[in-house]
Amino acid sequence: MAPKFKRVLLKLSGESLMGDKNFGLDSQVISRYAKDIKSIIELGVQVAIVIGGGNIYRGMNEAETGIERAQGDYMGMLATVINGMALQSGLEKEGVYTRLQSAIKMEQIAEPYIRRRAIRHLEKGRVVIFGAGTGNPYFTTDTAGSLRAIEIQADVILKGTRVDGIYSADPEKDPTATKYSTISFTECINKNLKVMDMTAFTLCMENELPIIVFDMNATGNLLKVVSGEKVGTLVKG
Repeated sequence: MAPKFKRVLLKLSGESLMGDKNFGLDSQVISRYAKDIKSIIELGVQVAIVIGGGNIYRGMNEAETGIERAQGDYMGMLATVINGMALQSGLEKEGVYTRLQSAIKMEQIAEPYIRRRAIRHLEKGRVVIFGAGTGNPYFTTDTAGSLRAIEIQADVILKGTRVDGIYSADPEKDPTATKYSTISFTECINKNLKVMDMTAFTLCMENELPIIVFDMNATGNLLKVVSGEKVGTLVKG
């Protein structure tokens, strides 16, 4: 079976790694994700990953914490590296070769982010995990995902979430919410559907990079998406 996409960027939230816990990492979730990612590597898909850090630290309101925004954002970036290391460990247990690249220098645990080196790793079949966001405060990991996807010339961003696509309203709160199978960037903006933060979303729109939002927690969904099955919601121009 030939995959629909040759090179993808998988965007995961830090919260997804918690499983049913209130904080931190769930080894069973990491193991399940690693198996799912391995299944698409075996198809020949080149995979890059960006993970959030919200399961460890989320940039809090400065008024509540006393920590200024920029400092809090750097703390969040370090949390994404911890998550990257955890997923790297899970993937290597499955026999998948990986590289962790960080936008903040920390030579003992990660390579520095170098675009050409990242592309070379992908061409050699290694999974590249991008840690520490963009390396700058005031940018989310959604923006980091969009930026890295454009830089490595990915075919699509696969945004793995807890819900099975984009709805007209929050399906967890509104039972009448309807799901979109395909929607345009402009429609998302006009209907105020928060697929990603606006900086990340605009980057994708301007560079005509499609986004597929799908439920990452359903085993086998990732394989279905890259095989071209109608899973989740496709956002395109």
